[in-house]
Amino acid sequence: MLSGTTVVDFTRYLPGSYCTLRLAEMGAEVIKIEAYPFVEPWSWARQHSGLNKRSAALNLHTAAGRELAFALAAQADVVVESFRPGVMRHLGLDYASLVEAKPDLIYCSLTGYGQSGSMYQLGGHDLNYQAVSGFLAANRDSEGRPVIPEIPLAGFAAGLYAAEQICAALVRKERTGQGANLDVAAVDILASWTRLHGEPGFAGLEQGMLREFAGGLLNYNVYETADGRFVALAALEEKYWHNFCHAVGREDWEDCIGQRVLDAADVYEELKALFLTRTQVEWNELGMEVDCCLTAVEELDTELPSLYDTSRERPAPIRRRDRRQEGQSEQRAAAAAAVLPGRDTHDLLRSKLSISAEQLRRYVKSGIIPEGDGHDEATERGNRIDSTY
Repeated sequence: MLSGTTVVDFTRYLPGSYCTLRLAEMGAEVIKIEAYPFVEPWSWARQHSGLNKRSAALNLHTAAGRELAFALAAQADVVVESFRPGVMRHLGLDYASLVEAKPDLIYCSLTGYGQSGSMYQLGGHDLNYQAVSGFLAANRDSEGRPVIPEIPLAGFAAGLYAAEQICAALVRKERTGQGANLDVAAVDILASWTRLHGEPGFAGLEQGMLREFAGGLLNYNVYETADGRFVALAALEEKYWHNFCHAVGREDWEDCIGQRVLDAADVYEELKALFLTRTQVEWNELGMEVDCCLTAVEELDTELPSLYDTSRERPAPIRRRDRRQEGQSEQRAAAAAAVLPGRDTHDLLRSKLSISAEQLRRYVKSGIIPEGDGHDEATERGNRIDSTY
């Protein structure tokens, strides 16, 4: 869909890397600018951030390195950056500087608190953005304490929203020839969710109903199975709840739809006991046979793909156990090498900027770019520029 679109990626950490990964998966040519000398340790997260992208390592602490970065960005359709506000201006790579060379440029700044306001210069991470947006307060445990999600939701949400905004800007550019300067803040995205969550009539439900769900309904809850795993029952509508009750031979529960766990403790205990009579796989099979909104709670500590993964014919997500395994297969090692930062530096400078071999050697000697493909140096630590998102 985005074939023929070039994106230059100056981002660090999850939100920006996820944004440009989405653009790359839609066909864009993404050139990721890695800071050189390398200072960040190599990790699975960094490997994932480089998937489907080309990578150039440049020393942005030098005038020559900044000039090369500027030249690459000035040829792009889209530039994405996630530095603290002011850093790109200091480097001469901000929107105001680049738009003079590329008037129709789409420039996206992706941060936690945005480019303005009382908090825009503060550092932060996912937990902060969830807290400030109100999202964290909306998710509490049985004691009323906010629950820290294991998945960095703010980062993924901001990255996805940034990709959406960039795609919209590309449509407008196609129609009008006009570029864009996009200010995407993780807090803004989550705050829009929490505001919608609190709106009366949200999803056809009365205000506050979703909070009641979180407190626990008989027909909207998580239950443990015989093998110590869990299933999710979300039979909100009457038809789904009745289907479930018929499937387990408990038609006497039909009138219990919508009852809270605290108000129907006896039925809740019976439900818990029922779910302990079968394994997760067995309950999941029932959910596939009977239309009752019953699904397995897929775990991250298994190498086995879920039924959904296999039925959609897509790669299973990387599970925790995969990451903990000692050593790597030849295939995985090859995949890791394929996304090492800086691997395309020389090729990109030759093809995009017509840099000669002699000039490349001079850049290497001056510490502007890595030697060769940079594979060996990529395992070292790099870039000290403040890049909190």
